[in-house]
Amino acid sequence: MKSSQLFTRTRKQAPADETSKNAQLLIRAGFVHKEMAGVYAYLPLGLRVIENIKTIVREEMNTINSNELIMTGLQRKEVWDKTGRWNDDVVDVWFKSKLKDGTEVGFGWSHEEPIVEMIKQHINSYKDLPVSLYQFQTKLRNELRAKSGIMRGREFVMKDMYSFHNSAEELEDYYNLAIEAYKRVFNRLGIGKDTYVTFASGGAFTKFSHEFQTICEAGEDVIYLHRGKNIAINEEVIDDAVKELGIKREDLEKVNTAETGNIFNFGSQKADEIGLKVSGPDDKEQSVYLGSYGIGITRVMGVIAEKMSDDKGLVWPENVAPFKVYLASLGDNEQVTKAADELYALLQKNNIETLYDDRSVRPGEKFADADLMGIPHRIVISEKTIQAGTLEYKSRTGTDTKMITKQELLEILG
Repeated sequence: MKSSQLFTRTRKQAPADETSKNAQLLIRAGFVHKEMAGVYAYLPLGLRVIENIKTIVREEMNTINSNELIMTGLQRKEVWDKTGRWNDDVVDVWFKSKLKDGTEVGFGWSHEEPIVEMIKQHINSYKDLPVSLYQFQTKLRNELRAKSGIMRGREFVMKDMYSFHNSAEELEDYYNLAIEAYKRVFNRLGIGKDTYVTFASGGAFTKFSHEFQTICEAGEDVIYLHRGKNIAINEEVIDDAVKELGIKREDLEKVNTAETGNIFNFGSQKADEIGLKVSGPDDKEQSVYLGSYGIGITRVMGVIAEKMSDDKGLVWPENVAPFKVYLASLGDNEQVTKAADELYALLQKNNIETLYDDRSVRPGEKFADADLMGIPHRIVISEKTIQAGTLEYKSRTGTDTKMITKQELLEILG
């Protein structure tokens, strides 16, 4: 992509009503547009980041034999009535409306009930199991507070996965596979070393759950770490956990975190409530066991932006950056333009995602934009580099520039 083709522009200041660092940076860099508190539009650069995150998540869900689908965001009241979760006293984040004929509907905040209802039409026997399904869905939650930018929104993109099994043991095995897949996801996203699996309350979902909590100063959660034993405990269950694990509270470190993933073992309760049964080996009806697994795609994007930034702007990991290379041509010299065009073509030929800054603006403005956008590698072509027969290279995380050849650049970029 060329900068001249982008309709978005960087800005020096974020909106006065935006207090979260992640949203301030993403707005200033042209990744998102704020519609209202907790609601953001994702612009071309932001969408590229989202798609990169989704690709990583998709690849890891596929490794544990889950199938992708997409469900509707409209929810039927009668399905949720079966489990009691249509009740606002049980789930207090519903957005609800009515169809023209007066039928009550909800806007999806989660999809356990609808997917269990759907799967009833597709499985009949224990031989049809296990089944695992996932989707990338826009969720709507009527949150009381929405002050953490895209880390806590009223509208957000989530990957939610659901697995169906013949037994508690089979579900437990898959549940553990999902935990390992999630760890790989967070490692690939560049936040694995700061992300912990914690034991937590299940809230409106189930009695207990496991959360994936990422250390983040702006996070709204608190966990307690025992770094020596690699144990992480959510604050809400700290008393019970200390007793069960036999550790001393004074040995635990209190840290702020953001919840980036959450998984639930529903056992057979959810399927039983909705009436999902299959015939067993003895032709008698048997229960189906359900697991539910979520990763907040846009929330993860916000956490990365919050954690990986400096006084100049964003610092994206290569796996999620909107582009791998920021190519800037300096000046209007025809030779410079030709050399930059040729390098851009070479990078495209080698499938290296590049943002080519072809604008007629001052060098300082281009460099400031490159830093603000957080693209990992910056290449500059100028009259000086042409005379030297080299390219000017700088890493976003580095402090110095160096002169390199095209071949050396391709080696750096892998």
